[in-house]
Amino acid sequence: MSFSPRPTLISGFLRSLRAHHNRPALELGEALITYEQLWDYAGRIAACLRERLAPSETVVALLANRSVGAYGGVLGILASGRGYVPLNPKFPLERTLLMLNASGCRTLVVAQESAGTLQAMLPELSQPLTIVSPDAEWEVNSTGFDPHTFINAQQMSKVADPCHPVVDGKATAYLLFTSGSTGVPKGVPVSQSNACAYMNYAAEHFRINASDRCSQNFDLTFDLSVHDLFTCWDAGATLCPYSEQTLTPATLIGEKGITVWFSVPSVAMFASKLGLLSQGAFSSLRWSLFCGEALSASLAAAWQEAANNSVLENLYGPTEATIAITSYRWDSRMSAAECEGGLVPIGWPFTGQQVCVVDENLQAINPGDTGELCLAGSQVTAGYLNDREKTAKSFVRLPHTGDEVWYRTGDLVRQDERGCVFYLGRRDFQVKVNGYRVELQEVDLALREASGSELAVAIPWPVSNGSATGLVGVLSASDPAGDEGVLAACASRLPRYMVPQRIFHFEEMPLNVNGKIDRAKIAKMIAQQQ
Repeated sequence: MSFSPRPTLISGFLRSLRAHHNRPALELGEALITYEQLWDYAGRIAACLRERLAPSETVVALLANRSVGAYGGVLGILASGRGYVPLNPKFPLERTLLMLNASGCRTLVVAQESAGTLQAMLPELSQPLTIVSPDAEWEVNSTGFDPHTFINAQQMSKVADPCHPVVDGKATAYLLFTSGSTGVPKGVPVSQSNACAYMNYAAEHFRINASDRCSQNFDLTFDLSVHDLFTCWDAGATLCPYSEQTLTPATLIGEKGITVWFSVPSVAMFASKLGLLSQGAFSSLRWSLFCGEALSASLAAAWQEAANNSVLENLYGPTEATIAITSYRWDSRMSAAECEGGLVPIGWPFTGQQVCVVDENLQAINPGDTGELCLAGSQVTAGYLNDREKTAKSFVRLPHTGDEVWYRTGDLVRQDERGCVFYLGRRDFQVKVNGYRVELQEVDLALREASGSELAVAIPWPVSNGSATGLVGVLSASDPAGDEGVLAACASRLPRYMVPQRIFHFEEMPLNVNGKIDRAKIAKMIAQQQ
C-alpha cells in the first residue's frame, strides 16, 4: 500500500473515491453510505461553493451534527478549496454566534437536523449570510431569510468533478475554537500543510486499510474528529459514528465490529464502570488509541485485557499542534513500571516533530527536571485568529534554537534520558474535562455574572486518575436558593461540558501566598463535605 504525501486534507478521500467508490464510507445506524453516495452529497456543496463564492471567502461555516449532512458538508467545503468551521447545533446560541462572528464566515452550510438552531440564529446575526441547505426534505420559505441569501437543494443539483482543489499549503484546512480565559473562544486556524503533516505520519504509522471499521466518537468541533474522518477515508475504510442515544460508544465495538478505536480515556472509564472491560470483550480491535486527557495506568491495563488483539497507544497534542504530536505504546510487561503518578507517559514526538522542556526563562532544562513542554515542527500552527497578543505569548522562539517557532503548551512535564515525556499537570488554570480543554477563568466569568458575586470560581470536580469528569461552582455570600438560576444562566452561554454540575458555598475563600483564590484548598474543602 502506498503512503505518498498528500497535497491537501481531502486528497486521501478523493483517492479512495476512485479506488473504492462502491465500498461503504459511512455507517449511520443501519444505513450504509458508499463513497460514491457520500461524494454525491459533498459534490453538490463543492459545485455550489466553487460557483458562487468569491476567492476571498477562504473559510465556510458548517452547522451539522452526526449526519450525512455533517460529513458531506466537511468534504464539500474542503473540495471547494476552502477550510471548514464546524459549529455544534447543541452548543448555546450565544457561543455559536461568537464563533461564527469571530470566524468571519459569510457562508453557512446547514444540515437538516440543524434547521431549528438556524431559525433561532437568524434574528441574532449581525451581517447577511449565504445559507446553503443541501437537504431536499428541508423546505424553507426563502422570503423569511431576508436579508440573507438562501440556496436550497433544487438550486444546487450539480455535482462537482472530484478533482483535487488547488490551494496553498498555508491555506486554512479547518478553524476550531478553544476555551478562552477572557470569555471569548480562541480561534485556531490549522493549515493544509499542518493537517497533511499529521496525515502523512498517521498513514504510515497506523496503516489503516480498506477493510477496517473506524470509530467516530468526537464532535466535529473537537480536533480529534479530524483524525477519525481522514485516517479512515484516506484508507478507503468505513467510518462508524456512535449515536448519541447509545448508552456508551464502547458498546458499538461489538455491535459494529470496530477495528480502530479512538476516544478520550473518560469513555473507557465509563465502560469500565459498566463492567464492559472483561477479558477479550473487544477482540475485534486492531488499534486502541486514547487522547485528550491523562490516561491512568490501571485503565490502560484493563482496556488492553479487553482489547487483547489491539495495539494500545496514548497520544498527546493540543489543537495548536494539530490533533496529536507525541505517542506512547503500552506494553503489558513493562509499561506499568514506567508510569509516573499512576499516569501513562505521553511518550516521544512523531517523526519530524520536536519537543523541548524549558524553565520559566524558556531555557532548556536537564532530563529528569520538571518544566513546561514546548512543541515545534510542521504540525505546529501559526497562531491564533486575529489575536497577535495571544499569539506572541504562546508562539515563541527559544534561546539557542534559531528561528524555529515553538508553541508553549502550558503543560508541566518531565523528560527522561531516553527522551520519553511524562505529563505532570498544568502551569495555569487550563484543565481537561472529559477530554475537552477548558479555561477555568471563562467559567469563573460566567459564574460571576450569573451570581452577581465577584467571589465565584470553578473547580474541577470530581477528579479521577488525574482527569476531571466535571466542574462545580463555588460562591461566597450568595443565597443557595438562587443556585438553580446561576446554573441555568451558565448553561445558556457555555457548552454542556463547561457548565458546573452544582454550587458550593463558603463564607470565606482561602487565598494562596500571592493573595489569589486557592483552588487546591477549595477542592480539599469540597472533599471534606462529601
